Amino acid sequence: MPGLRSDLERLVRIPSVSVPGRIDRPLLDAFELVSQLFADAGVAVERLDLPGTAPVLTGEIAAPEGAPTVLLYSHYDVVPVGDEAQWTSPPFEPTERDGALVGRGVADTKSNVIAHVGALRAWGGRPPVGIKLCIEGYEEIGSGALTSYPQTDPARFQADAMVIGDMGSIRPGLPTLTTALRGMANVTVQTRTLESGKHSGLYGGAAPDALLALLQALASLHDAAGDVAVAGLRRNEWEGPAQPEADFRELGTIVDGMPLIGTGGLGSRVWSGPAITVTGIDAPSVDGAVNAVSPYARALLNVRVHPEQDAVEAQRAVIDHLRAQRPFGIELDVQPGATGNGFAAATDGPAYAAAREAWSQAWGADVLLAGSGGSIPIVSALARALPRAEALLVGTTDGFANIHGPDERLLLSEFERATIAEADFLGRYASAFSADRSAGR
Repeated sequence: MPGLRSDLERLVRIPSVSVPGRIDRPLLDAFELVSQLFADAGVAVERLDLPGTAPVLTGEIAAPEGAPTVLLYSHYDVVPVGDEAQWTSPPFEPTERDGALVGRGVADTKSNVIAHVGALRAWGGRPPVGIKLCIEGYEEIGSGALTSYPQTDPARFQADAMVIGDMGSIRPGLPTLTTALRGMANVTVQTRTLESGKHSGLYGGAAPDALLALLQALASLHDAAGDVAVAGLRRNEWEGPAQPEADFRELGTIVDGMPLIGTGGLGSRVWSGPAITVTGIDAPSVDGAVNAVSPYARALLNVRVHPEQDAVEAQRAVIDHLRAQRPFGIELDVQPGATGNGFAAATDGPAYAAAREAWSQAWGADVLLAGSGGSIPIVSALARALPRAEALLVGTTDGFANIHGPDERLLLSEFERATIAEADFLGRYASAFSADRSAGR
């Protein structure tokens, strides 16, 4: 673990922020370091260059006779640091504090890259399974051309199981296997009603107010209880344990006494049901506002989609709903944005059996099968290319890691447990796979 921590700190010091349309030097530096680490761990590494994305690290360790192959996925890019004044230590200088390492990308998800390396080192570079790699550098901005590539070259990724290292525990000390990811779709809605803002005293009450029209349309997306009110968006109750509401409130920093929105189980609201969030809106600022009817308004919506619903289909449902609205008789301009499909895992195969044992052993606690409201675009692409492969969504982080926020942090204890669990899994899976084949399944 000291060696892995040192390698993690080296990787975190590289400011490998992914930016659309650019491949900056730090991305290449991170790629080169990750390539070297995996090569030293026994992988015959290759560089895959695709249009519109950072280089992808692929590679292989040949499987022993009769053994399965495991694809290891993660990413080396990170999001921007945001307002650096909100950090208590330099974002790209990993700093230990209270048993945690603080720095941008330390949890999301460079520690997962290093956990993969550690699992291979634990076996001296000769694990009892075959290994394939897919370590990318554009995940934070949608993965670029990689999302459509696996189906064109399935042999490069061919595996019996995938370990997707970009997740973690719901909370520290609770080993978690994520079995479902919601999909994602963006929608932009806007309207222009006047050539320019007009005095609210002279024109207010009759001149069509663009902001009022937009707000009325946005309000139609949910019912009085806060449930999504768009026809055609799939939702079902989450089967199995859900996150305790107290944990959800704490992790979400929800103000005391504030009600949650929506009805039904918490799992169905955040894991297996839709959500529509207004992530941005163009409107006059309160500070410095003038008394004028708004001539123009625009909003960006982020739609989270049931794991098994096509994201484009869900996006179309939202677009059709908004285009059908005529607030005060005003027609809205509604346009589609980026989409990414979700994922639902089958959990009855030998990889899941081995993973339950390995993760329970590493944490000394029963495993929780959970969903996630987040999206990882490449997961559905890999699942389409490898439809028979079991997919384990696991990792080093936890719900309090503050990924994408200031003072992102990694608990070193969770990092160690996740690395041990993955190394243990490789051995248990080799045995479980062999037993499954011997039984004719």
